[in-house]
Amino acid sequence: MIRYFKESFRRKRARRLFREYSATIDNYDLEKEGTIQFANWENPLIARVDINQSAVDFYRRYISEGDMAIDIGTNTGDTTVPMALAAGRRGLTIGFDPNPVVFKILKINSSLNKDKTCIEPYCYAVTAHEDEFYFVSSEASFSNGGVSKTPKSRLGRFVYPQKVRGVNLEEFLSKNHPTWLPKLCFIKIDAEGYDKEIIKSISPLIVKHKPVVITESYKHSSGSEKMELFDAIKKNGYKIFYFSGFDVNTTMTELKSREDILQWKKTVNLISFPEQIH
Repeated sequence: MIRYFKESFRRKRARRLFREYSATIDNYDLEKEGTIQFANWENPLIARVDINQSAVDFYRRYISEGDMAIDIGTNTGDTTVPMALAAGRRGLTIGFDPNPVVFKILKINSSLNKDKTCIEPYCYAVTAHEDEFYFVSSEASFSNGGVSKTPKSRLGRFVYPQKVRGVNLEEFLSKNHPTWLPKLCFIKIDAEGYDKEIIKSISPLIVKHKPVVITESYKHSSGSEKMELFDAIKKNGYKIFYFSGFDVNTTMTELKSREDILQWKKTVNLISFPEQIH
C-alpha cells in the first residue's frame, strides 16, 4: 500500500512539475538477436518497455535486412529499436520526434546495439512545409504531446520554452538520405492525432515508393477527423486494416469503408498496404 501511494505521488508530481528523468539500461535476451539493450526512461508516466522477439518478428514481415524504415513519433524508441533490428546493421532506420525531452532518451537508444542496428534520430516534426512550432503537452514532464503553431493548444497547457523544427519528409530524405530512398519499405506514424496531416504531407512519397504504413486512429479525434485519416490513406491506393498489436501473431481486420473506422472509441493502430501488391 505504501508503494502504491509513493507511485501515485510520483505520477501526480510528474504531471504538474517539470523535472529531468534519467534512463536505466536494461538487457533483453532475444532468441534470434541475442542480448539487446534498451534505455528505459524513469519518468513515472511512461510504462517500462519490453523488447521481445515477437515484436521484432512482426516488423520482419515487412522490413528486410538492408531496407530503410521510418518511425515518425518515436517517443523513447520502443518501436524504433525493433524496427531497426529487422532492418539490421546494413539497413537504416530513421526516427523523428519533436519532443526535446524524450529525444534525449531516443538518442541513448540509438547509440546502443550498434552491432545489430543503424538508427539516425532527429528531433524534428514531420510537417507539410519547413517551419518552427511550439511543442505542447498535457503533462509538465513532457511524456507526451505534439506540435502547434500557437502556444495555446488542445494538446495541453505545458509549452516547451524553445520552438522545434518541422521538416517536409520527402525534401529532407532527398537532401540527407537520397541513396536510401529506393529502399524505403516501411513508415510508422504515431503523432497524437496529427497522423492524417502527416499522411497528406508525405502522400507523394507513399505513392512513389509504396511502403507499408502504420498509423493511429486517435481516441480524442472527432469522427470526421478519423474518417479524414481513412480517406487520406485510401486515396494513395491502399487497403487499410485494424490490427490488435505489434506481435507476429496479431489479428487483422480490413476496414471496407470510411465509417468502419468509427467503431473504436479508444486509440487503435491501423496498418495499410498498397492494393496492387496485397
